[in-house]
Amino acid sequence: MITLTQLEYVVAVDEFRHFATAADKCFVTQPTLSMQIKKLEDDLGVIIFDRSRQPVVPTDIGYKLIEQARTVLASTQRIKEIINEEKQEVAGSLKIGIIPTLAPYLLPIFIGDYIRRYPGVQVEVEELISEEIIRRLKHDTLDVGVFVTPYHDDKIVEQPVFYEEMMIYAHPDHELLKKKDVETQDIATPELWMLGDGHCFRDQVVNLCEMRGTQHKNLPFDFESNSLETLMKIVDREGGFTLIPELATLYMTEEKKKQVRSFTVSKPLREVSVIYSRHFTKQKLIDLLCEDIRQVVPPGMLKKERGKIVEWKKIG
Repeated sequence: MITLTQLEYVVAVDEFRHFATAADKCFVTQPTLSMQIKKLEDDLGVIIFDRSRQPVVPTDIGYKLIEQARTVLASTQRIKEIINEEKQEVAGSLKIGIIPTLAPYLLPIFIGDYIRRYPGVQVEVEELISEEIIRRLKHDTLDVGVFVTPYHDDKIVEQPVFYEEMMIYAHPDHELLKKKDVETQDIATPELWMLGDGHCFRDQVVNLCEMRGTQHKNLPFDFESNSLETLMKIVDREGGFTLIPELATLYMTEEKKKQVRSFTVSKPLREVSVIYSRHFTKQKLIDLLCEDIRQVVPPGMLKKERGKIVEWKKIG
């Protein structure tokens, strides 16, 4: 008979690709974990992991069994969620991944109140780049992501929460601040400071202005940052401009806001969503998370029709 414990061990080995590490994470000895997986393989008449390779990797049939194991474990977890919902209890654990261009602006205005409102929920938050959030969701080491969509993956559910403008932040003497109307073609210049690879906001900027290899030529030095705050400080000292999300302006003084410009026509928007894998079970916690975020962002950001969504992950 297949046991849930065996399935948990199999999923752990797939996640860490190392028997000893998986055993440590499951709070058992390596011999115990290895014996249970070997028993499962013997009972099924298949080999789940290729142990001749380091790190270990699943066999072809192993990949299929591991995917089904994740589904079974998620369904089991759903039983607990049904009981909590019946009791009208808000309880459980919630591991949240949030991208770096949202974390410093969104987290401070909602996460403290969320934790205090639902003390029965154990919340863990980690700042992660987009593709790492997706990887962890698919491996069930993360429950939800706060993420920019659309992502175009049929294994990921997207629940849009709000829509923020992509805005220009320029040096006080920059010509863009003197223009009456600013359009997207105005930012396709070598004076644009960019985030580094791996950030969806960078890809949105590239897609928005269709830049191809021209950036940095008129800048004082070659630099790609992992922080929008760093880019804004460099703009202040070295000139040029960068693009920022609308939430960043909530923390600016009135003087700093004079360095911000909106696009005049067809405002570019980021669609911010709470995302999760299709077999995730904690729907009530997700709905409450979405509602709490909606309550703290400015009401205008709830309106999708105020601009045009800029994609960052193209299909195909």
